[in-house]
Amino acid sequence: MAPVLTSPLVSTQWLADHLGADELVVLDASVHTEGTGLDTMWHTARATYEQRGHVPGARYADLVEAFSTPEADVPFTRPGAEQFEVAARDLGVTNTSTVVVYDDSLGEWSARLWWIFKSFGFDSVAVLDGGFTKWRDEGRPVRVGALRTPARRTSGGPTPTDAAPAPGADTDVFLAGEERPLWADHERVRRAVTGEQPASLVLAAPQSSLGTDHPPVVPGSTSIALDTIVDPDTNAYLRGSALAAAFAEVIDADEIVTYCGVGSAACSDALALTVLGHEKVRVYDGSLLDWWRREPEPLAS
Repeated sequence: MAPVLTSPLVSTQWLADHLGADELVVLDASVHTEGTGLDTMWHTARATYEQRGHVPGARYADLVEAFSTPEADVPFTRPGAEQFEVAARDLGVTNTSTVVVYDDSLGEWSARLWWIFKSFGFDSVAVLDGGFTKWRDEGRPVRVGALRTPARRTSGGPTPTDAAPAPGADTDVFLAGEERPLWADHERVRRAVTGEQPASLVLAAPQSSLGTDHPPVVPGSTSIALDTIVDPDTNAYLRGSALAAAFAEVIDADEIVTYCGVGSAACSDALALTVLGHEKVRVYDGSLLDWWRREPEPLAS
Protein backbone atom coordinates (compact mmCIF):
# COMPACT_ATOMS: atom_id res chain seq x y z
CA MET A 1 0.00 0.00 0.00
CA ALA A 2 1.31 3.43 -0.92
CA PRO A 3 2.14 5.87 1.92
CA VAL A 4 -0.66 8.31 2.72
CA LEU A 5 -0.05 12.04 2.38
CA THR A 6 -1.72 14.55 4.69
CA SER A 7 -0.09 17.74 3.37
CA PRO A 8 1.39 19.17 0.17
CA LEU A 9 4.73 19.09 2.03
CA VAL A 10 6.54 16.15 3.61
CA SER A 11 9.49 16.43 5.96
CA THR A 12 12.89 14.86 5.43
CA GLN A 13 12.10 12.57 8.36
CA TRP A 14 8.84 11.46 6.73
CA LEU A 15 10.71 10.58 3.54
CA ALA A 16 13.47 8.78 5.45
CA ASP A 17 10.83 6.74 7.28
CA HIS A 18 9.03 5.77 4.05
CA LEU A 19 11.91 5.13 1.63
CA GLY A 20 11.36 1.71 0.13
CA ALA A 21 7.62 1.70 0.77
CA ASP A 22 5.33 0.06 -1.74
CA GLU A 23 4.36 2.40 -4.59
CA LEU A 24 6.40 5.36 -3.34
CA VAL A 25 8.03 7.19 -6.25
CA VAL A 26 10.63 9.86 -5.45
CA LEU A 27 11.51 12.35 -8.20
CA ASP A 28 14.41 14.78 -8.50
CA ALA A 29 13.09 17.72 -10.54
CA SER A 30 16.20 19.93 -10.37
CA VAL A 31 16.87 22.45 -13.14
CA HIS A 32 19.97 24.64 -13.30
CA THR A 33 20.01 28.19 -14.63
CA GLU A 34 22.55 30.78 -15.67
CA GLY A 35 22.09 34.47 -16.39
CA THR A 36 19.27 36.79 -15.37
CA GLY A 37 16.17 38.29 -16.92
CA LEU A 38 15.92 37.96 -20.69
CA ASP A 39 19.39 36.36 -20.80
CA THR A 40 18.45 33.43 -18.55
CA MET A 41 19.25 29.95 -19.83
CA TRP A 42 17.95 26.69 -18.35
CA HIS A 43 19.70 23.33 -18.31
CA THR A 44 18.82 19.82 -17.27
CA ALA A 45 20.47 18.81 -13.99
CA ARG A 46 20.68 15.10 -14.84
CA ALA A 47 24.49 15.10 -14.75
CA THR A 48 24.49 16.63 -11.27
CA TYR A 49 21.88 14.12 -10.16
CA GLU A 50 24.14 11.28 -11.31
CA GLN A 51 27.56 12.66 -10.38
CA ARG A 52 26.91 14.56 -7.14
CA GLY A 53 24.16 12.34 -5.85
CA HIS A 54 20.45 12.12 -5.11
CA VAL A 55 18.04 10.75 -2.55
CA PRO A 56 18.31 6.94 -2.65
CA GLY A 57 15.74 5.54 -5.04
CA ALA A 58 14.95 8.90 -6.65
CA ARG A 59 14.55 9.09 -10.41
CA TYR A 60 15.38 12.18 -12.44
CA ALA A 61 12.35 14.04 -13.80
CA ASP A 62 13.32 16.26 -16.74
CA LEU A 63 11.29 19.47 -16.54
CA VAL A 64 13.20 21.03 -19.42
CA GLU A 65 11.80 18.61 -21.97
CA ALA A 66 9.81 15.63 -20.68
CA PHE A 67 7.42 17.64 -18.48
CA SER A 68 7.24 20.69 -20.75
CA THR A 69 6.24 21.33 -24.36
CA PRO A 70 9.59 21.76 -26.16
CA GLU A 71 8.08 23.28 -29.32
CA ALA A 72 6.21 26.00 -27.40
CA ASP A 73 7.09 29.68 -27.78
CA VAL A 74 7.93 30.01 -24.07
CA PRO A 75 10.21 27.66 -22.09
CA PHE A 76 8.51 25.34 -19.59
CA THR A 77 5.07 25.63 -21.12
CA ARG A 78 3.12 22.89 -19.38
CA PRO A 79 2.72 19.59 -21.23
CA GLY A 80 -0.49 18.27 -22.66
CA ALA A 81 -2.18 15.27 -21.07
CA GLU A 82 -0.66 12.70 -23.44
CA GLN A 83 2.89 13.96 -22.98
CA PHE A 84 2.39 14.15 -19.21
CA GLU A 85 1.15 10.55 -19.10
CA VAL A 86 4.15 9.28 -21.06
CA ALA A 87 6.64 11.23 -18.93
CA ALA A 88 5.07 9.99 -15.69
CA ARG A 89 4.89 6.37 -16.87
CA ASP A 90 8.55 6.49 -17.90
CA LEU A 91 9.38 7.26 -14.26
CA GLY A 92 7.36 4.36 -12.91
CA VAL A 93 4.39 6.42 -11.73
CA THR A 94 1.00 4.72 -11.69
CA ASN A 95 -2.39 6.00 -10.59
CA THR A 96 -1.91 4.28 -7.24
CA SER A 97 1.55 5.73 -6.57
CA THR A 98 2.47 8.25 -3.91
CA VAL A 99 4.88 10.74 -5.45
CA VAL A 100 7.38 12.92 -3.57
CA VAL A 101 9.25 15.58 -5.53
CA TYR A 102 12.34 17.58 -4.60
CA ASP A 103 15.03 19.74 -6.20
CA ASP A 104 18.44 21.07 -5.26
CA SER A 105 17.53 24.77 -5.11
CA LEU A 106 14.82 26.66 -3.20
CA GLY A 107 12.04 24.32 -4.24
CA GLU A 108 10.61 26.13 -7.25
CA TRP A 109 11.16 23.23 -9.66
CA SER A 110 9.71 20.59 -7.39
CA ALA A 111 6.73 22.89 -6.80
CA ARG A 112 6.37 23.25 -10.57
CA LEU A 113 6.19 19.48 -11.06
CA TRP A 114 3.86 19.17 -8.06
CA TRP A 115 1.52 21.74 -9.64
CA ILE A 116 1.58 19.90 -12.97
CA PHE A 117 0.59 16.63 -11.28
CA LYS A 118 -2.17 18.40 -9.34
CA SER A 119 -3.46 20.13 -12.46
CA PHE A 120 -4.07 16.75 -14.10
CA GLY A 121 -6.08 15.49 -11.14
CA PHE A 122 -3.31 13.56 -9.36
CA ASP A 123 -3.49 14.43 -5.66
CA SER A 124 -1.16 11.85 -4.11
CA VAL A 125 1.88 14.08 -4.62
CA ALA A 126 3.92 16.23 -2.25
CA VAL A 127 7.08 18.33 -2.18
CA LEU A 128 10.00 17.45 0.08
CA ASP A 129 10.21 20.42 2.44
CA GLY A 130 13.73 21.83 2.30
CA GLY A 131 14.54 19.70 -0.72
CA PHE A 132 17.84 18.00 -1.38
CA THR A 133 19.73 20.76 0.41
CA LYS A 134 18.06 20.00 3.74
CA TRP A 135 18.28 16.25 3.16
CA ARG A 136 22.02 16.42 2.47
CA ASP A 137 22.78 18.92 5.25
CA GLU A 138 21.16 16.60 7.77
CA GLY A 139 23.63 13.88 6.79
CA ARG A 140 21.01 11.59 5.29
CA PRO A 141 22.06 8.95 2.74
CA VAL A 142 22.89 10.01 -0.80
CA ARG A 143 23.40 7.79 -3.83
CA VAL A 144 25.67 8.58 -6.77
CA GLY A 145 25.25 7.30 -10.32
CA ALA A 146 22.38 6.48 -12.61
CA LEU A 147 19.51 4.62 -11.00
CA ARG A 148 19.08 0.92 -11.64
CA THR A 149 15.68 -0.22 -12.88
CA PRO A 150 14.92 -3.55 -11.19
CA ALA A 151 12.05 -5.87 -11.98
CA ARG A 152 8.78 -4.84 -10.39
CA ARG A 153 7.97 -6.67 -7.14
CA THR A 154 4.86 -8.82 -6.91
CA SER A 155 4.80 -9.35 -3.16
CA GLY A 156 5.71 -7.61 0.08
CA GLY A 157 9.07 -6.59 1.41
CA PRO A 158 10.83 -3.26 1.08
CA THR A 159 12.30 -2.05 -2.17
CA PRO A 160 16.08 -1.55 -1.94
CA THR A 161 16.73 2.12 -1.28
CA ASP A 162 18.92 2.47 -4.38
CA ALA A 163 16.14 1.16 -6.62
CA ALA A 164 12.91 2.53 -8.05
CA PRO A 165 9.72 1.08 -9.48
CA ALA A 166 10.32 -0.30 -12.95
CA PRO A 167 8.37 1.33 -15.77
CA GLY A 168 6.93 -0.73 -18.59
CA ALA A 169 5.40 -3.63 -16.68
CA ASP A 170 1.99 -4.86 -17.82
CA THR A 171 0.48 -3.76 -14.52
CA ASP A 172 1.68 -0.17 -14.91
CA VAL A 173 -1.21 2.21 -15.46
CA PHE A 174 -1.09 5.97 -15.43
CA LEU A 175 -3.83 8.09 -16.93
CA ALA A 176 -4.13 11.82 -16.51
CA GLY A 177 -7.39 13.20 -15.21
CA GLU A 178 -9.27 16.11 -16.71
CA GLU A 179 -7.13 19.22 -16.45
CA ARG A 180 -8.17 21.43 -13.55
CA PRO A 181 -8.40 25.24 -13.82
CA LEU A 182 -5.11 25.82 -12.01
CA TRP A 183 -3.46 27.86 -14.74
CA ALA A 184 -3.86 31.41 -15.96
CA ASP A 185 -3.01 32.67 -19.42
CA HIS A 186 -2.14 36.11 -20.75
CA GLU A 187 -5.74 37.13 -21.29
CA ARG A 188 -6.70 36.19 -17.73
CA VAL A 189 -3.85 38.28 -16.36
CA ARG A 190 -4.72 41.18 -18.63
CA ARG A 191 -8.30 41.14 -17.36
CA ALA A 192 -6.98 41.31 -13.81
CA VAL A 193 -4.84 44.33 -14.70
CA THR A 194 -7.71 46.19 -16.36
CA GLY A 195 -10.15 45.30 -13.58
CA GLU A 196 -12.49 43.41 -15.89
CA GLN A 197 -11.97 40.24 -13.84
CA PRO A 198 -10.26 41.12 -10.56
CA ALA A 199 -7.52 39.00 -9.03
CA SER A 200 -4.50 39.68 -6.86
CA LEU A 201 -1.33 39.35 -8.93
CA VAL A 202 1.71 38.04 -7.07
CA LEU A 203 5.26 38.24 -8.42
CA ALA A 204 7.20 35.30 -6.96
CA ALA A 205 10.52 35.87 -8.71
CA PRO A 206 13.28 37.45 -6.61
CA GLN A 207 14.36 40.77 -8.11
CA SER A 208 17.90 39.42 -8.49
CA SER A 209 16.65 36.83 -10.99
CA LEU A 210 15.06 39.51 -13.20
CA GLY A 211 18.25 41.48 -13.72
CA THR A 212 18.33 45.24 -14.02
CA ASP A 213 17.45 45.74 -17.67
CA HIS A 214 14.04 44.31 -18.42
CA PRO A 215 10.55 45.49 -19.45
CA PRO A 216 8.04 46.38 -16.72
CA VAL A 217 6.52 43.60 -14.66
CA VAL A 218 2.75 43.10 -14.68
CA PRO A 219 1.09 46.30 -13.35
CA GLY A 220 -0.55 46.14 -9.95
CA SER A 221 1.54 43.20 -8.74
CA THR A 222 2.47 42.44 -5.16
CA SER A 223 5.99 41.09 -4.77
CA ILE A 224 6.21 38.00 -2.56
CA ALA A 225 9.45 36.43 -3.67
CA LEU A 226 10.21 32.78 -3.16
CA ASP A 227 13.29 33.55 -1.10
CA THR A 228 11.15 35.40 1.45
CA ILE A 229 8.88 32.44 2.22
CA VAL A 230 11.58 29.88 3.04
CA ASP A 231 13.82 29.67 6.09
CA PRO A 232 17.34 30.65 4.96
CA ASP A 233 18.89 28.24 7.45
CA THR A 234 16.93 25.11 6.52
CA ASN A 235 15.56 25.84 3.03
CA ALA A 236 12.13 24.75 4.35
CA TYR A 237 8.94 26.76 3.96
CA LEU A 238 7.90 29.12 6.71
CA ARG A 239 5.01 27.89 8.79
CA GLY A 240 1.99 29.22 10.65
CA SER A 241 1.86 32.91 11.41
CA ALA A 242 5.17 33.60 9.65
CA LEU A 243 3.89 32.19 6.37
CA ALA A 244 0.53 33.91 6.77
CA ALA A 245 2.29 37.22 7.39
CA ALA A 246 4.21 36.88 4.14
CA PHE A 247 0.92 36.69 2.20
CA ALA A 248 -1.10 39.06 4.39
CA GLU A 249 -1.50 41.62 1.60
CA VAL A 250 -3.25 39.20 -0.76
CA ILE A 251 -4.60 36.27 1.26
CA ASP A 252 -8.13 37.67 1.45
CA ALA A 253 -8.48 38.01 -2.33
CA ASP A 254 -11.10 35.80 -3.96
CA GLU A 255 -8.58 34.74 -6.59
CA ILE A 256 -4.79 34.96 -6.69
CA VAL A 257 -2.61 34.61 -9.79
CA THR A 258 1.07 33.96 -9.18
CA TYR A 259 3.80 34.47 -11.75
CA CYS A 260 7.58 34.76 -12.06
CA GLY A 261 10.00 34.49 -14.98
CA VAL A 262 8.71 31.29 -16.59
CA GLY A 263 6.29 29.82 -14.02
CA SER A 264 8.53 27.95 -11.57
CA ALA A 265 8.87 30.18 -8.49
CA ALA A 266 5.21 31.03 -9.09
CA CYS A 267 4.40 27.42 -8.22
CA SER A 268 6.23 27.77 -4.90
CA ASP A 269 3.99 30.69 -3.96
CA ALA A 270 1.00 28.65 -5.15
CA LEU A 271 2.10 25.75 -2.94
CA ALA A 272 2.49 28.07 0.07
CA LEU A 273 -0.96 29.53 -0.54
CA THR A 274 -2.35 26.00 -0.73
CA VAL A 275 -0.74 25.23 2.64
CA LEU A 276 -2.48 28.35 3.98
CA GLY A 277 -5.80 27.02 2.73
CA HIS A 278 -6.49 29.36 -0.20
CA GLU A 279 -8.74 27.53 -2.66
CA LYS A 280 -8.53 29.66 -5.79
CA VAL A 281 -4.93 30.08 -6.90
CA ARG A 282 -3.78 30.14 -10.52
CA VAL A 283 -0.25 30.05 -11.94
CA TYR A 284 0.43 32.19 -14.99
CA ASP A 285 2.01 29.66 -17.34
CA GLY A 286 4.77 31.40 -19.26
CA SER A 287 4.77 34.24 -16.73
CA LEU A 288 6.96 37.26 -17.56
CA LEU A 289 8.48 35.78 -20.70
CA ASP A 290 4.97 35.43 -22.08
CA TRP A 291 3.86 38.82 -20.75
CA TRP A 292 6.86 40.68 -22.16
CA ARG A 293 6.42 39.24 -25.66
CA ARG A 294 2.69 40.06 -25.69
CA GLU A 295 2.83 43.46 -23.99
CA PRO A 296 5.84 45.26 -25.52
CA GLU A 297 4.46 48.59 -24.29
CA PRO A 298 3.61 49.31 -20.62
CA LEU A 299 -0.02 48.55 -19.81
CA ALA A 300 -1.62 50.96 -17.36
CA SER A 301 -3.39 49.35 -14.40
